[in-house]
Amino acid sequence: MRIVVHGQQAFGKSVLEKLLERGENVVGVYCAPEPAQGGGRIDPLKEAALARGLPVYQPRSFRKGPEVREEFAALKADLCVMAYVTLIVPDEILNLPTRGTIQYHPSMLPRHRGPSSINWPIIQGETRTGLTIFWPDNGLDTGPILLQKDVEIRDTDTLGTLYFDRLYPMGVAALLEGVDLVRAGNAPKIVQDESRSTYEGWCKSENVQVDWDKPLQDIWNLVRGADPQPGAWTTYQGTTVQLFDAKKLASAPAGRPGEVTAIDDTGMTIAAEGGQILVTRVRAGGPKVSASEFAKGAGLGVGARLGGA
Repeated sequence: MRIVVHGQQAFGKSVLEKLLERGENVVGVYCAPEPAQGGGRIDPLKEAALARGLPVYQPRSFRKGPEVREEFAALKADLCVMAYVTLIVPDEILNLPTRGTIQYHPSMLPRHRGPSSINWPIIQGETRTGLTIFWPDNGLDTGPILLQKDVEIRDTDTLGTLYFDRLYPMGVAALLEGVDLVRAGNAPKIVQDESRSTYEGWCKSENVQVDWDKPLQDIWNLVRGADPQPGAWTTYQGTTVQLFDAKKLASAPAGRPGEVTAIDDTGMTIAAEGGQILVTRVRAGGPKVSASEFAKGAGLGVGARLGGA
């Protein structure tokens, strides 16, 4: 089959490399355009494609003029494999390959449609999530399902560990499995059950401010579901402090919610209802530093309360 890879960043690069390793006929690569202001690092997918002599295309929109469609049509693709795509791609492009287009999404669709589908299941306290390979359409993550893989959300998982340790490698393998099913002619198209659908938008800074009066588990889910992005945060004397590399300590609380109960080389321990949170690293307007280093520089001592309390 003649395959077009459409994606970006490390995930897109990994998918391209795995397809090439097993001898797939990749005829073109689409990736995100460089930032308009310039100065950014070349996209890893673009870099990998150019190193292998593959044609690279970077349209800023698939809806501006017939030339974008004609350029894609000229590749005469049998299948388009979408690996981390943020541009809106209309049906007329999705359906140009003779066998269609398949796409990776890191949730068990139809749950958690939307752009932050790994953050939200953790923040909402769910214990399982997964990935979906589906046939995209003009809706947002609404197309028929080709295959799914589920995975446990461990209580120690962060956004980073869940993605990089499991959903990333599983997703690369699942896209290749999807390619095989398409080639064999037995790739299913299972209509999504709209009665089970949920949608959440981007997980942004305004969504992840810590409320220290909430139960320990709620705070823990928020902190780990936003680590490393966008970074759960609290305040100290008017300064925003983002919390990273934390650990839940399910012990008897030693202070009022939001109160710093200990500071040592391991980090800063903060009381909550039902236990404590040990924070190892923080960011307060600059680079990440150890929590103990921040506390020393900010004059923050045991007994201080975070969050404006």
